Amino acid sequence: MELVMAVAVGILFMIGVYLILSKSLLRIVLGTSLLTHGVHLLLLTMAGLKRGAAPVLGKADTYVDPLPQALILTSIVISFGVTAFFFVLAYRSYQTRGTDEMDSIKEDNE
Repeated sequence: MELVMAVAVGILFMIGVYLILSKSLLRIVLGTSLLTHGVHLLLLTMAGLKRGAAPVLGKADTYVDPLPQALILTSIVISFGVTAFFFVLAYRSYQTRGTDEMDSIKEDNE
């Protein structure tokens, strides 16, 4: 299962980097979002995909470590906020400049 997750992380990283290197501001924002999803899967895979009971009151032979899941949940919330902020900045840039192409934005600044 770890091999499948590693391939999925690699594909998400590959698509994310490709989108970040494009010239459209919207694609750059979507690329950063895909990169953060790849990091979430990477953290989950590196913690180990284990089977066991939830760490609550009860009797079980094995328990799953809740720390990686809590870290990933925190990271998901933070990345959602950052992505929403990027979308607002991209929309404001599109309103003021009339385009989302990075080349024309750079030419306007020079």
